[in-house]
Amino acid sequence: MNKWGFWHGFIMKKKIKKWIHKDSAAAWIFLAPSGAGFALFYLIPFAMGVFYSFMDRTIDGQFVGLDNYRELLASNSFRKASSNTFYFSAVCVPLLLALSLGLAMLLNKNIYLRKWLRTAYVLPLVVPVASIILIWQMLFDWNGSLNAWLSGFGIERVDWMKTDAARNVIIVVYVWKNIGYNVILFLAGLQQIPKDYYETAQIEGAGRLRQFGSITLVYLTSTMFFVVIMSIINSFKVFRETYLIAGDYPHDSIYMMQHYMNNMFTSLNIQKLTAAATLMVICILLIVRGLFALERRYRQFME
Repeated sequence: MNKWGFWHGFIMKKKIKKWIHKDSAAAWIFLAPSGAGFALFYLIPFAMGVFYSFMDRTIDGQFVGLDNYRELLASNSFRKASSNTFYFSAVCVPLLLALSLGLAMLLNKNIYLRKWLRTAYVLPLVVPVASIILIWQMLFDWNGSLNAWLSGFGIERVDWMKTDAARNVIIVVYVWKNIGYNVILFLAGLQQIPKDYYETAQIEGAGRLRQFGSITLVYLTSTMFFVVIMSIINSFKVFRETYLIAGDYPHDSIYMMQHYMNNMFTSLNIQKLTAAATLMVICILLIVRGLFALERRYRQFME
């Protein structure tokens, strides 16, 4: 009996290994086109960019070490662009996180016009940005609608796109564009939390704040982690909206990293462009790595 059991287990292990090898082979076959496209359009160009960042020119160039990075860090325009970008991310990401979570918790309840509100928050995701930029320009122009409303209340007009107020305009556009995506993710996470937990906590006398900290935030850890990473990445991609609203050389308060790299590309300064892109990728990777470490520690603390 033991001998038969041994051979039966041995045969089952062989079959399982065969199935695993067969499934993995099929998976690699299906992933090959996507992997080839990702390598062709992302990995290989990025590796070439890192290589060019250490050269003095792209054609028949010589290795110059970190000279391009030293010139980049000494550049006032680069320092201005990087500081504006990190300031924008530091302000917008927490603001977007708080607003989207609050709206998701509101839409998770049985409120009036809940379905219509869900649709309204999703609309910015499907409407092309270029098609609504004219509306934003008419709204924030010197003779635009917003200044007309302000003057109606006796408030002086604000030149929104040519003063420090331009930063507030870009923050509003960023939040408007990305809040719907985060609301969907948070709403899906909230609907996965069992209602019994809240009922039990309410019976035991826990208030809403205690329920939010002990139940909602705990079960939304994975969702919030993903939302934070995507929000940070999207905050580094705000160039499109800023460029369409303010052009190549906007006000100093909204001169972002993407503006700097776009101007370096226009002037064919590929060395500084690739060096700036490399530093930007390194910063994003460090931020994401730090978030992974925080999320891991938080999970260990909760366990």
